[in-house]
Amino acid sequence: MARTRSLFRHAGLALLALATLLLAACASGPRISAEADPTADFGRYRSFAFYSPLAIEAHGYSTPTSNRIRQAARAQMEARGYVYDEREPDLWVNLNAYLQERTDVTTMPEVDYTYYYSYRARAYVAVPYWRERTDVRRYTEGTLNVDLVDARENRLVWTGVAVGHARRGSTPEERGARIDAAMADIFARYPYRAAPAR
Repeated sequence: MARTRSLFRHAGLALLALATLLLAACASGPRISAEADPTADFGRYRSFAFYSPLAIEAHGYSTPTSNRIRQAARAQMEARGYVYDEREPDLWVNLNAYLQERTDVTTMPEVDYTYYYSYRARAYVAVPYWRERTDVRRYTEGTLNVDLVDARENRLVWTGVAVGHARRGSTPEERGARIDAAMADIFARYPYRAAPAR
């Protein structure tokens, strides 16, 4: 009986550790990826402007969200020494963002117990049995994409993408802070700085 209790205790601790790991994974930030053109000469880029029309403004007008994304991208570029120049930029910055509805289906084994009275042992005995538990979770996934295009050659030289869970019902300030954080995460993968002025 003591051995059975010990077994149940260890199984419970293992499930608790697994649940903690899953919660930690859910609390992490967006997934970031970036890719650079290995043939691009980043040492010659000093200025930038926004591509027109921006992919995020495909309908021909800006929104508070597209303006905040544009501001966040401009702040990141200027923090790296690039100068905003609408007339003759070295780089075009194009921005895109979209939402997709996703469904996750997970199946996990779980243990349950049935009890019966043993006349030989003169006690109730717990007998474990396994079954599958299926959880269905629907959520909205947001993607934020930054493209840097060589303006002279009209060629993509760098792209960065953030993909994560989009939370509904937040305030404009919270949404803005999340946009700023995601843009900073994307540009953390951009290892270049503006070329020094000649």
